[in-house]
Amino acid sequence: MKTQRTSKLPPFFTQGIGSLPRPQVVRDLLAKKGEISRDRFQRTLDDFVVFAIRLQEQIGLDVISDGEWRRTHYIGEFLTRVGGFEKCRKYQHQGETKIADVVVRRMVANEQVFTGDGQFLAGNTDRCTKFALPSPFLIAVRYWHEAHSRDAYPTMQHFVDHLAEILAREARALVETGIDIIQIDDPALTYFCDHRLTSGEEIHDERLRRRWDVDEQFPRALDAINRIAENLRAEVHLHCCHSVYKRQSDVVGNYQPILPLLQDAKIDRVNLEFAYPQTGDLSDLELLPEHLDVGMGVVDVRSEQLQSIEAIEAIAASGAKILRPERIALNPDCGFAPGAGEPPTIDEATEKLARLVEAARRLRRSLAN
Repeated sequence: MKTQRTSKLPPFFTQGIGSLPRPQVVRDLLAKKGEISRDRFQRTLDDFVVFAIRLQEQIGLDVISDGEWRRTHYIGEFLTRVGGFEKCRKYQHQGETKIADVVVRRMVANEQVFTGDGQFLAGNTDRCTKFALPSPFLIAVRYWHEAHSRDAYPTMQHFVDHLAEILAREARALVETGIDIIQIDDPALTYFCDHRLTSGEEIHDERLRRRWDVDEQFPRALDAINRIAENLRAEVHLHCCHSVYKRQSDVVGNYQPILPLLQDAKIDRVNLEFAYPQTGDLSDLELLPEHLDVGMGVVDVRSEQLQSIEAIEAIAASGAKILRPERIALNPDCGFAPGAGEPPTIDEATEKLARLVEAARRLRRSLAN
């Protein structure tokens, strides 16, 4: 639901998706978490997170996150805090052999997982705040495995149901800390947009080698999202990207297969990608259900190339020919660094976000005239 604060955001308001690149000093601190005292680690990380907040304020973003600098990975921190996961599944991803975490025991979340993080963010800025949570479907697709997980969760749906329960409680607690926007990250929904994945022709991530049925699986994924969003006293965004790993996407394809299926979504806005090749097509916006607004991804986070302000503005202006400007927010395609080791630098992200903000200012001036 729109809140008193989010309803005052202007047309083409600017937001990050969540993560900012971690400077090397932040990466080093995260790597040493077990080697220094808990108090010292927390105090130092708090200082860095304040810097991430001030950086976004200085750039001029309307909506602020904590940069996700407390996380080494946008999902991984949640898994660590609720427990029940072990590295025991070998798989191939983008030509690399990795060992994945898999759920092997029931998760435990007797206390809120991110409440302290949300309280710190809300207490250190006077702007609208956003906090991102991974979706139940995304976590289940990547971390439930029949050979390892059945003792804890007999089926993937059992796992999804427990995740939805934990994350719904988490979202409510974050709102109580003063967070204005809860973003639910689910690049797994975009898998249904890629014929190569759904047909089994080409798999970049071996964990995705499974039967994909949008008519059966999408409603279940959406139901779990709705359980998190229902009656939440905050604006709720759903972020559907094409995944980012070392400046590459795992999937391709426009949003036509899934946007009509969001008709029953109990959210306020869906954040999509339009800047990177082979992601969204602007004509996809014609399929957006009337009750939903959009966050238009107009800045490419994958390429090192810097788009001109005019190029960013042009993408957004084309979207405004389809949807009213009041329904449009502007953001990068995705988070700049979903994992702490992603290659963009903080300087690159800062310049790209500054150009995003200036493009939004120009669009609002044009709208006023």
